[in-house]
Amino acid sequence: MTRTAFLNAGACFAELVAAVPPGRWSAPGLGSWDVRALVGHACRALTTLTRYLDEPVPDVACTNPGQYFVRSAEATTPEEVAARGVAAGNDLGEDPAATVRSALEQARAALARFPMSEDPVIRTAAGGMRLSAYLPTRTFELALHGLDLSAACGLDRRPPDHVLADAGRTAMQIADERGLTPEVLRALTGRGDLPEGFSLLG
Repeated sequence: MTRTAFLNAGACFAELVAAVPPGRWSAPGLGSWDVRALVGHACRALTTLTRYLDEPVPDVACTNPGQYFVRSAEATTPEEVAARGVAAGNDLGEDPAATVRSALEQARAALARFPMSEDPVIRTAAGGMRLSAYLPTRTFELALHGLDLSAACGLDRRPPDHVLADAGRTAMQIADERGLTPEVLRALTGRGDLPEGFSLLG
């Protein structure tokens, strides 16, 4: 199910990128990013998986998606993340939709090299992780930024329900890792409010 969610998130994102109107690429995307940089950042969810699958490591340092996002945030700055998104957007070239489709196919082929029974430990930005623990972080990125892209371009599209459910589980794992589960649960059930500007991602 983890692999299915990732692959379907990738396919949905690729279809969404293909639907971006030609004149929207330099329009506001998310924060300091324009639409091109937003898509470039999200595409890294595909390209990093392909790269990391070729980089096995001996030990597990990060055990779950929530821990991954907390550790990654501690290891980089918002400015560095923003700059990588801009660079990745530039790398999309003249046909961003084709670039994203190619990245998806490369990720699919790289993942297919490992049978479902295998769960290798691979290098990630948060240290060695089992593939099964890392994949939900990619699904989360693709689902969340797919929603961002839809909003930025005025597109009435959303990932499949099972992809959103997978991303939701990751969000709660991030809340748990940050010690914020009670506050998030209370807010989600109408029992309290989160501070203005609150984000699980730091």
